[in-house]
Amino acid sequence: MARIPVVIDTDTAQDDCVTILLGLMDERADLRAITMVAGNVSFDQQVANAHTTLNVAGRLGSVPVHEGCRRPLRREWESAENVHGDGSGGLSMDLDGVHLDPEDGVDALLRITAEDPGEVSIVAIGPLTNIASAVLRDPGFAARVRSLYVMGGSNNGRGNITASAEYNFYVDPEAAQIVMDAGFDDLVIVPWAPLTLRDATFDRATYNGLCSLGTPLSDFFRRMCDATIDFDESVGVDGSTHPDSLTLAILLHPELVLASAPYRVDVETSSSLTRGHSVMAWSTFDLTPNATVVEAVDKAAFLGLLRGLLATPTRPDRPVSGL
Repeated sequence: MARIPVVIDTDTAQDDCVTILLGLMDERADLRAITMVAGNVSFDQQVANAHTTLNVAGRLGSVPVHEGCRRPLRREWESAENVHGDGSGGLSMDLDGVHLDPEDGVDALLRITAEDPGEVSIVAIGPLTNIASAVLRDPGFAARVRSLYVMGGSNNGRGNITASAEYNFYVDPEAAQIVMDAGFDDLVIVPWAPLTLRDATFDRATYNGLCSLGTPLSDFFRRMCDATIDFDESVGVDGSTHPDSLTLAILLHPELVLASAPYRVDVETSSSLTRGHSVMAWSTFDLTPNATVVEAVDKAAFLGLLRGLLATPTRPDRPVSGL
């Protein structure tokens, strides 16, 4: 089976950590790098969460971690710490001697795609600041990316940070619009609503089952996700949400996708009321599509993929406090 070269661009917290685990352990994935972007939690905490995830998988130091943009292009950073806490349930490990690649994350994206043009896919599961910065630095970047899979926006549905905006697009809407306009040959968007809320949200009983598989990864999953499921339930979302891991999963396992369609996607950048809102225009409007939007996935199969991942035995490289 041919493996898929991929870079994960992430603001590591909760489901981002699950995405990294999938990139490390799925037999279809060839994880080339992890690039960090300002998003969910403080930047240094995100970096620590990425290393802790690698460690729990027994893969510490096996994949380069690059620091990318520490703030949005034009705006002040806004966190989602009210949702995720520190993104890892208070877990910590000794980071002494842990290697952080000195190459800038945007430079790494440019280099990796230049070394293998048309071969490497990027899974962007945080704000799109790094991806937009790569486009601005090198107009040829988009043409070298095999496919760009983005977790972001809502398909003309509800937001999760404002009534109309999903967090990743809201935090850096200018970056999101740059990416929409960049001309990626294969841009796939996995939206928050309605897709995630229907097909990538698992109720408390199902969640408890994923947390009770008796492996270090299952225990890690519980610590990462407990704060988020508590928050989700407090605002009327019935379960634990996993749009980020779904985004990588459908790249690796396209058979999960039950419905998708071409759309013209644009992101609001000028309105204070609807900042970050994603306008997804379907074929009725006779606009040239710039993305494929995923509309439905096989929820049971996705759950089975997560269950198999979390049931896999691993031996952490270093002790993790709290695990």
